[in-house]
Amino acid sequence: MLFALICKDKPGRLQVRLDTRSKHIAFLEGLNGDKKLGFAGPFLDADGKPDGSLVVVEAPDLAAAKALSAADPYTKAGLFESVEIRQWNWSFNKPVSE
Repeated sequence: MLFALICKDKPGRLQVRLDTRSKHIAFLEGLNGDKKLGFAGPFLDADGKPDGSLVVVEAPDLAAAKALSAADPYTKAGLFESVEIRQWNWSFNKPVSE
């Protein structure tokens, strides 16, 4: 199952995001290598600066998706004000698996 992790940064925490980014990227690369990452990227504020994240993961159930979210270095660093986790169905423009 696919789950969308919709993450909103705490106000004024851009430096935490920047300081933790390399660990976060390594975490996402690990998920990608394990075939658990659908796609990911930051939300941007009006000035074009990151202020949240959208991460879509493959997990067997909600508990596993929550565990992946909790393991994210951004979560561990206290970057997020909120994380909403929702089951998601990729309906259009889904890449073809080989």
